[in-house]
Amino acid sequence: MLSLRDQFPSLASGLAGTYLDNAAMTQIATPVLARMTSFETGGRANVKRGIYPLATQATAAFEGARAALARYLGAENPNEVVFTSGATGAINLVAHGFGAGLTAGDEIIIGEAEHHANIVPWQMLRDRAGVILKVLPVDDAGYPRLDALDDLMTARTRLITITHASNVTGAVTDIAAICDRARARGVRVLVDGAQMAAHGPVDVTTLGCDFYVVTGHKMFGPTGVGVLWARAEVQETMTPFMGGGEMIRRVTFGETTYAPPPHRFEAGTPPVTQAVGLGAAADMLLGLDWPEIRAHEQILFGILMERLAALDRVTVIGPGGNARRLPILSFTVAGAHPHDICELMGARGVALRGGHHCAQPLMDRFGVEATTRASLALYNVQGDIDAFTDALDETLKVLA
Repeated sequence: MLSLRDQFPSLASGLAGTYLDNAAMTQIATPVLARMTSFETGGRANVKRGIYPLATQATAAFEGARAALARYLGAENPNEVVFTSGATGAINLVAHGFGAGLTAGDEIIIGEAEHHANIVPWQMLRDRAGVILKVLPVDDAGYPRLDALDDLMTARTRLITITHASNVTGAVTDIAAICDRARARGVRVLVDGAQMAAHGPVDVTTLGCDFYVVTGHKMFGPTGVGVLWARAEVQETMTPFMGGGEMIRRVTFGETTYAPPPHRFEAGTPPVTQAVGLGAAADMLLGLDWPEIRAHEQILFGILMERLAALDRVTVIGPGGNARRLPILSFTVAGAHPHDICELMGARGVALRGGHHCAQPLMDRFGVEATTRASLALYNVQGDIDAFTDALDETLKVLA
C-alpha cells in the first residue's frame, strides 16, 4: 500500500499530515497531474470546433476523458456522459433539464440522508414549478427505509433522488432495490455518487438508475469538474440548462436549434484541463486492485471503530463496523464541540471535518447539531489510525 501512497505528492512529502478528510476532498494523484500538465504544456487548445492539429488533438483528449468516465461508471455509451462543474452542477442540471418537463402536483422523493446539494435544487424546482417534495426516512443506523418507499410513491411520482453513500455516516444505500421498485412504477432515479465513486468503479447498468453524478475532487482528481451520467433516452427528453456556444446546431434571431446530447448540456468552453485530469483519475482507478483495497480499508476502519468504542465519551453516529458502509465515520464527544476537536487535532497534524457536513436534515434526524468526521481513502495506512487515536486521546484530556 505504501507504493500506492507514493503516487500522491502531498502524502509522499508529508505536507498533508494524517489526512482523514477524504469525504470532503481526496488528494490528487501524480498520474492526474502529469496528464493535466501534458495537456497544458503540449496540447492546449479549445475543443469541439477547431480543425487544426492542436485543436483536434485537444478534442481527442477531451472525448477520451469522456470515454474513461463512461468505463468507470459502467456506461456503454460515452455520449451519456456530460461534463459539469461538479456533482452539485450535475444535480442542478437535472433539476432544470428534467424538471422542465414536470408540472404542478408532480412528486419527487428525496432521501433524508442527502447532502444539501441534493435537497436545495429540488426545493428551488418546487418553488418555481409547484412540484411536491416527499422525504424517504432513514432508520436508526442511517439507511433509507425501503419499507416506506412503496407508500410514498403515487401515480404522480416522477423521480426518486438519493445518495449512494452518506457523506455523514458512510451508510451505503441499496440502489438496485430502489431502482427495481421505481422502474415498476415508471419512476426515474437519480443517484448522488459523490462519495461512492472514490471507493471503486460503479456499474450504472447493474444499478438500474437513470442519472448518476460524481465529482472530480472526491475521485483523486482536480476541482471544478464533475460528471452527469444520464440514460440516452432520458437526455433526449431534457431541456438544456444553460445556453451559449458549443451547445447549438444553428442560431438565428428568431430561434435556436440545439446540438445532440451530450453537447447541448455543455454550453460554452468546458473545463477541458480538469476533464482531462478527471479522465486520468478514472483510468488510474480502473487499474487498481479493488478487492485488495477494500479489504485494506475495512481492516483500518475496524481498528478505528474498536478504538472509538473503548472511549466512554464518544458516540458513533450511523451503522456498525461490519455493516454495508464506506469508511466514513461521524462521532460526537460528550461535552465537546466538533470544531474544538478538529482544531485541537488539526494542531497535532490530523485533518478531520467538524460541523453539519451540509446534511442538516440528517443532523436533525439524529438529534445533533454537528459531528466530527473521519473519512478514509485508498491511501490511508495503520499509522494514520494510530496518529488519530493518539491525537484524540490528548484532545479529550484537554477538553475534559
